[in-house]
Parts: sequence; structure tokens; C-alpha cells
Amino acid sequence: MKLIEFEDLPATPWKNGGGVTRELYCQPPGASFDNFLWRVSIADVSQSGAFSSFAGVDRVITLLEGDGMDLVSDSGNHVLLSHLQPHRFRGEDKIDAQLEGGACRDFNLMLRRGAAAGEVQVWSVDQDLEQGCNLLFCVQGRWDVLTQDGEHATLAPRQSLAWDDRPGKMALRSLSAGSVLIGVNVNLK
Repeated sequence: MKLIEFEDLPATPWKNGGGVTRELYCQPPGASFDNFLWRVSIADVSQSGAFSSFAGVDRVITLLEGDGMDLVSDSGNHVLLSHLQPHRFRGEDKIDAQLEGGACRDFNLMLRRGAAAGEVQVWSVDQDLEQGCNLLFCVQGRWDVLTQDGEHATLAPRQSLAWDDRPGKMALRSLSAGSVLIGVNVNLK
């Protein structure tokens, strides 16, 4: 179990140079944009513009902060991202993001198609998970995390826990009203 402090993560330019991201976790460790199997990051979006292209990558984006983003694809599809609602799309799709208000912050899961599959879940109530999670991110409030192996941690806002090998059973307990936790589950193919 690895505790990750958001404030300790370096801000790196997006692949297309249009903003910055902070990588929470990547498999394999140290992989580049071109050879990761899966990665989780948090991006700061300060202006409308095009998403970076990631051919062969499935993406799940979840709005953490801000008034929302209208994702417009080259086919004319519009999806308005709303707070804490995961949205899946293909990394090679040409997507233009139009901010609905000011700056936004979003949570991103990227999965190399054919090598990894996964999902993002958002919880605001206690959970008992049979298969655990690869990564947890505390959006707000505080959460106790207990694994069947006796590992225990308390997460505060903008802290994450990650495991190289997903633990088995896990109990997630909210410690305050209004707590929100994001869980990422990944299966390598």
C-alpha cells in the first residue's frame, strides 16, 4: 500500500502542451505516454481547447472541480461533464473541451486497449469490496481504509492509496458527512 500526497506530485505538461497534469499512478512505473498499460492522473484545465490524442487508449474522465466541461467530438457529439460522473471515451477521438465557467480539475483513468480494462467508481457511503481496488482517491471528507491483510490507512482530501497488486476484501468507512471517495479497478489482460 502506497500513500500518495497530491501536493508532492510534480505538474507536467499535457502531451499536446495545452495544460498540466499530475500523475498519481502508472503501470509500469516510469512508463511514458506511449508505453503505459494504465495510468491515473489529475489535470488542471484553465481554458477551453483540444484534448491530447492517445491512440489505442480508453479513457475515463471525472470532473472533480469547476462548473463543467462540454466535450464536443469531431462527429458532433456533445457530452456535458457534470460533477463526479465518470465518462468513458476513446483516446484517439478528436475531442474539444469547452469550459462552462471557470477553470476545472478532472480525474483521469487511461487504459491501453487490449492490455488493460478498468472502471472508475464514486462512493459517498461506506463500502465493503470483495476484490479491493488498485487505487483510491479521497475527493472530500475523510475515509478509513481496511484490507483483509490488516493494512489500515485514513485518507484526507487529495490523498490517494495505490497497490501494485489489488488486495482482496476491503472495507471503506466514511468518517464525516459529505465524504466522497473515488475507486479505480484495473484488470490486465
